[in-house]
Amino acid sequence: MRSYLVLRVVAKLLLPFIFLFALYVQFHGDFGPGGGFQAGVIFASGFILYSLIFGLEHADYVLPRGILRFGYSAGVLLFAGVGVYDLFLGGNFLDYSVMAQNPVHGQHWGIFLVELAVGITVASVMVSVFFTFAGHRKKED
Repeated sequence: MRSYLVLRVVAKLLLPFIFLFALYVQFHGDFGPGGGFQAGVIFASGFILYSLIFGLEHADYVLPRGILRFGYSAGVLLFAGVGVYDLFLGGNFLDYSVMAQNPVHGQHWGIFLVELAVGITVASVMVSVFFTFAGHRKKED
């Protein structure tokens, strides 16, 4: 494998800003444009850039397949868990207003948790899809 020094240096400079922008989009999503899906795609694209430049083996060391599986499983469970929690509180599925005494605060927490779940799920699935198409195979123990 050839060493692309310029690409590696530029990637090391850009990746923190890409991940920071993903966090901004994630946590600003309930106040303006953006949210979990967009943040998940931005985070995944940053990690895909990392794996394209530094190699799939190194990317697997940084973000193993097990963490990706945990990510998309935890995201789906968090999403469903918020809905079930609302049902236990006497509301409808994903009716956030029952999550707090003040319905506005309940809406804020519900949207925040659901967007977080979507972001985690989308990022994990996007990176998993990339690894699958890139021919990445998990080494058997």
